[in-house]
Amino acid sequence: MPRMMWVLLWAVSLAGCRRVTYEDSVLTKPAVRYRVGKLPEHWKHVWLEGNDLAFSEEGTGRALSVNATCEGHDDPPLPVLTRHLLAGFTERQEVSQQLVPLAGREALRSRYLAKMDGVPVQLELVVLKKDNCVFDFSYVAPPGLAEERLADFETLLAGFEAERRS
Repeated sequence: MPRMMWVLLWAVSLAGCRRVTYEDSVLTKPAVRYRVGKLPEHWKHVWLEGNDLAFSEEGTGRALSVNATCEGHDDPPLPVLTRHLLAGFTERQEVSQQLVPLAGREALRSRYLAKMDGVPVQLELVVLKKDNCVFDFSYVAPPGLAEERLADFETLLAGFEAERRS
């Protein structure tokens, strides 16, 4: 393949990349900029495909993730957005679900017991619609180990602020 064709393919592939930066608890995307609460150092920032932010606690099976979708979501209701987060989990059992205030809006917070690839997990999920964006927050932990770090998830949520970018 001629060199110019490689350069063109490379440029086209870059144009399709999501440009996301994360620094000091602030995530910047082309359509939105948002902040989350600062987590303790035992949470390590990791790359998890399909999420803007992901953190794991080494050796415990605990993980936190945050994502913002500002295009192509067709404005579904909060329960539908929660069901989307449950894709891939089996034997889902709803433990609780309630509307909670978050960033001046109403968010849906849900707790589930489920399995991922046959492994039991506890899920704490929060979905929010704000400024034409959908924000989702997830905390996954082995059953019986979730409560110990649930306060960290609360910290992440408590620090959440978002601003739509043009």
